Amino acid sequence: MHTDEHYRAMDLLRFTTAGSVDDGKSTLIGRLLYDSKAIFDDTLDNLQRVTNQRGEEVLNLSLLTDGLRAEREQGITIDVAYRYFATPRRKFIIADTPGHIQYTRNMVTGASTANLAVILIDARKGVIEQTCRHSFIASLLGLPHVIVAVNKMDLVDWSEKRFNEIVTQFAEFASRLDIPDIKFIPLSALHGDNVVEKSTRMPWYQGSTLLYTLETTYIGSDHNHVDARFPIQTVIRPHTDEHHDFRGFAGRIAGGVFKPGDEIVSLPSGQTARIKSIRGPGGEIAEAFAPMSVVMTLDREIDSSRGNLFAKRHNQPSSVQDLEAMICWFAETELQPRGRYLIRHTSRETQCTLKAVRYKVDVNTLHKQVDDLTIGMNDIARIHLRTAEPLMIDRYKQNRTTGSFIIVDPFTHATVAAGMIVNPNMSPDEEDHGAV
Repeated sequence: MHTDEHYRAMDLLRFTTAGSVDDGKSTLIGRLLYDSKAIFDDTLDNLQRVTNQRGEEVLNLSLLTDGLRAEREQGITIDVAYRYFATPRRKFIIADTPGHIQYTRNMVTGASTANLAVILIDARKGVIEQTCRHSFIASLLGLPHVIVAVNKMDLVDWSEKRFNEIVTQFAEFASRLDIPDIKFIPLSALHGDNVVEKSTRMPWYQGSTLLYTLETTYIGSDHNHVDARFPIQTVIRPHTDEHHDFRGFAGRIAGGVFKPGDEIVSLPSGQTARIKSIRGPGGEIAEAFAPMSVVMTLDREIDSSRGNLFAKRHNQPSSVQDLEAMICWFAETELQPRGRYLIRHTSRETQCTLKAVRYKVDVNTLHKQVDDLTIGMNDIARIHLRTAEPLMIDRYKQNRTTGSFIIVDPFTHATVAAGMIVNPNMSPDEEDHGAV
């Protein structure tokens, strides 16, 4: 695809950072921002002043993000802190999520739009429960790339043996997960070893630095470019003399490739038409693919509006009212068996009923729990849903956009859960999704 390379020339990598408390996550993010020259001079001066006041010898980069942590500890809920920086090779958005067990839902939120997860491990502690939890969530949310950053190597004398032990430990656990690309990097965020610059203190490590790995991870194939999906967000009708008959369908492509001349089918109506033109932010374009936002015009009038979806006639999503899904429960109030909620899937919203809880997942052991099916905040479970109107869905593994949804409380309009579709009308024995 010729536009793919153009699109990738200065593309955006979204990544989430996850680790236990005091694994050095704040220092690592601070080091990335500092060494990539993404900190303003006044911020740097303030950082130096506070470091001096504390009597610390090394510039305390964790202070760049610790303001937020202090607010969290005072009970102020900050869902996810997003940070932006760029290098000549790529732009980045970091989703900084808290490490505590009670913030599982925050990590799900941060990881839901990410291409990659950086999972921190303290070299002294090795793989702990939090490591397993974060890795499971990365797998559940379909993150194709994980970087395991073994931090604080300075505190284990830069030991290759210790690093290899942790690699073996993690690889054993991850073998039960679905993460296609895992890389291991030994580093010291405090001293900057293997973060942006190659470490001279670990000559045994022949791999890339963290920043270079982030810059060069190929994400062009992460989107599904096979199954064409275009959920309509709005219909544009200018009603001006200049554009009197203009009728464009605006939205963000969720999969596949669309070109002028392609025949599309509008779902759920089943009406067909051909694409007359596709417009991006800079005008008409020859082809469009995920995750581009575009406006399409058709060669004939069809009855389509927000909540409908364009697909190709010989490659359509499933139209279902019953579906099986994995959910992470966000709300402080427990899930109500047979409770009625709203479900939002792409640009479509309808009512739904929770028909059954199949099992709960113990995130640390990956075992299924069936003896206690009470679902509270941060719990991850397999459920069966029935919707009032058909949804046009794919499996989450096939398409993260058409395979995901949120559940909303119809009275408070608060988001109570995020869900990943395992399959429509499927028995819970057919796929484990990581639980054993």
